[in-house]
Amino acid sequence: MTDTVAGAGAPATFGVRGYPAALEWIARRAEAVVIPLAALVVGMALFSLFILAVGKSPVQLYETMWRGGFGSWFSVQNSLSRAAPLLLAALCVALPARLGLVVIGGEGAIVLGGVAAAAAGVALSGAPSFIVILVMGVAGMAAGGIWIGAVGALRHYRAVNETISSLLMAYIAIALMNQLVEGPLRDPASLNKPSTQPLADIYRVGNMPGMEVHWGLAVGVIACVLSWVLIEKTRWGFAARIAGGNVRAAQVQGLAVGSLIVGFTGLAGAFAGLAGMLEVAAVQGSANASLAAGYGYTGILVAFLARHNPLAIIPVAFLLGGIDASGGLIQRRMDLPDATVLVLQGMLFIVILFSETFYGRFKAFNPDLWQRSS
Repeated sequence: MTDTVAGAGAPATFGVRGYPAALEWIARRAEAVVIPLAALVVGMALFSLFILAVGKSPVQLYETMWRGGFGSWFSVQNSLSRAAPLLLAALCVALPARLGLVVIGGEGAIVLGGVAAAAAGVALSGAPSFIVILVMGVAGMAAGGIWIGAVGALRHYRAVNETISSLLMAYIAIALMNQLVEGPLRDPASLNKPSTQPLADIYRVGNMPGMEVHWGLAVGVIACVLSWVLIEKTRWGFAARIAGGNVRAAQVQGLAVGSLIVGFTGLAGAFAGLAGMLEVAAVQGSANASLAAGYGYTGILVAFLARHNPLAIIPVAFLLGGIDASGGLIQRRMDLPDATVLVLQGMLFIVILFSETFYGRFKAFNPDLWQRSS
């Protein structure tokens, strides 16, 4: 079995010292797995030095982290529950990234999606549960989609940097959420912790059969699969990849780059808004300050670690969800602050960003650099 590639003049046939074409296929794809895994190992090694510096045992910490996130069926379910919003928050980063955009303001779409969903649920109190939950989902997606879609519009039509605008708009969204929850949408009965009126039980999203994990996990997985189909199997995804590689070339080919940017950022924001709706309908029961739990920021780490691949987001979100779920146990067993997990996430993010410089540099992962024979 042979492969042909474009050489200096005419196509050349690989005869890489007996390497089969299957090995070449594996080599081209191994880079996207090996480098992120190596970054994880290096990040955890650096974190171990930090733990040693504060006088604790890294071995005990990772053992506690394993028990808290993956060591029992209860821990696994807790990790899956934490992973559910991370799936959708990561898509808010991964979809615009295919167009070369770095959108990091998913937290704002999450909180506004939650507030919009809570307001819709309260306004439709008394209607059939299916209708109310559906409208809540649409409201949450609309709020998030408009918010992040505005970031894309600013980027295309006014050349405003999407990274800065999305981050600043996240702070605006959190302030707006606080204003609404503590003002016109506040439940008078919520004294110590201002919140909207609680949703009736019939309007809450329940758990999947046989699990203590709400249906938001299934929604997130389906969203990741559909996003992969959109990017890899449709003409819109193909056009987005072209625009992400070279915007000017895409414009020369007649692609509607502006529509792609606004459409993909709007869809990304809609997924984040849906995550906020699920936090309200499945976890909190109302919109309050707990919506700003940092899922949008952890979703950035998930997306980068998954290399913006929607399918890879699924296992990475489970991993990060497990690390997040172990924070409480680490605090109790090792007398470490709950923010210890945030330190680990920060170190991982720095190492992952640094690892981007290694792509394309290793001969083992690039068959084009192997010796060829005609």
